[in-house]
Amino acid sequence: MLIIGIAGGTGCGKTTVVNQILEQSPDGEIGIISQDSYYRNTSHLTYEERTAINFDHPRSIDFELMEAHLKELKEGNTIEQPIYSFVKHNRTGETLKTAPTKVMIVEGILILTHPELRKLFDIKIYVHADSDERLIRRLKRDISERGRDLDEVLSRYQDTLKPMHEQFIEPTKEYADIIIPNNRYNTVAIDIVKSIINQSL
Repeated sequence: MLIIGIAGGTGCGKTTVVNQILEQSPDGEIGIISQDSYYRNTSHLTYEERTAINFDHPRSIDFELMEAHLKELKEGNTIEQPIYSFVKHNRTGETLKTAPTKVMIVEGILILTHPELRKLFDIKIYVHADSDERLIRRLKRDISERGRDLDEVLSRYQDTLKPMHEQFIEPTKEYADIIIPNNRYNTVAIDIVKSIINQSL
């Protein structure tokens, strides 16, 4: 199994890069593990307490479970990937049955911050986009898809997103094998990744 880690700041375009990689790939050959599924269970907290959590800090992620699941997949076993609700700020209690595939893409803003997880990645990719571009994408997504209002998104960006990006996410560029500038469509970098995947398929 080839495991590819794709990181980068919020709104950098990781999903776009993943979709470009998936295009023209045979169905069922590439699996996806999202860091967003592995936010820690917060059922013991009230909704108000959950909304105050800094979800952009590495401690908000259950890296131990993520690591264990990747190892299970490498051994050929199916896992139960948690399902997370951004509206409730908590896991739903349901899971997504995820079977091993020839190529597994792991994506998330903080995945390169965890040393044990980094060791499991055969290829580490960092997607870079300018901060103003990332903020615009974040605004559009959180308002339209996650039920947030403008003030909530902007205050979260100023209070947690921006400082956490500078402290934890941006420095992980140094671990990347490939850095993809995603301010516009980058065909060369994507084609390189696709060719590596095709060789393993």
